[in-house]
Amino acid sequence: MQETKELNALFTLIDDPDEVVYTTVTEKLVGYGKPVIPNLEHLWETTPNEEIQERIEMIIHRLHFTDLQNDFTEWVNSPCPDLLFGALLVAKFQYPDLQTTPVLQDIEKIRRNVWLELNSFLTPLEQANVLSSIIYNYYHLKGIELKYENPDDFFLHKVLEAKKGNAIANSIIYQIICEKLEVNARVINIPKQSIIAFFNSEFELAGPDAQYREQIHFFVDATNGQAYSHTDIETYLKRIGASLEPAYFRPKTHPQIIKHLVGEVAKCFCKEDQEYKQQELMQLVALIDEFIV
Repeated sequence: MQETKELNALFTLIDDPDEVVYTTVTEKLVGYGKPVIPNLEHLWETTPNEEIQERIEMIIHRLHFTDLQNDFTEWVNSPCPDLLFGALLVAKFQYPDLQTTPVLQDIEKIRRNVWLELNSFLTPLEQANVLSSIIYNYYHLKGIELKYENPDDFFLHKVLEAKKGNAIANSIIYQIICEKLEVNARVINIPKQSIIAFFNSEFELAGPDAQYREQIHFFVDATNGQAYSHTDIETYLKRIGASLEPAYFRPKTHPQIIKHLVGEVAKCFCKEDQEYKQQELMQLVALIDEFIV
């Protein structure tokens, strides 16, 4: 962006010790939008003072976050919010300059390898075996324990890069591949688990909760691809003291999946100097929740 007198004046006020002045300057710079980021980056490079650099970094972060809020609003309001695109938006919170092409290429490689092994004569269980074999054995995607120490465990590009992710990230990858291959398998609402349910191929994934459980052939653990029966799930629910609720077997919508992902990522930012990120992520949760029917 071409620097103007007003812009240069704002830059000189970034180091003002008065918090009210700094807040006003920040709001005005955020109002310029993303085009001002290169100017701020140049200012950061030519500023030796670390405290001023931190202020500049925070303004740049605010600009990226404002842009991300707009992207999320557009995504959740679209007629069919794409799951992969939603997951990449979550990653852009921490990696605003994320290049999505390598992620799309990785997903396409997995999809193609699974597609080569599928045919119309396979049973749902055989389809699941092919999916799990390619994703977890051939591609070597590993499941790791769900912890909140490293947000990268939740971001798809980092999971695909490291070939390891927690059950939440892995379940999203699994569902994306299923959707691209028109396999009727979706993430469902089993408490404290990321479980994929394989539904009857003729079943339309819309309707009263009571219908869903009857249409499920079996379940797959997104951590490692292991298949579970209805009895296994019922045993698990008894063990955690949960009743057999019909809603547990209803597929999550894409906004519901992404809302859950954002909420889990927020738990990674509990240190005092990162609380602002947790608050911002919870703003995104509220934004998505506002549009979930």
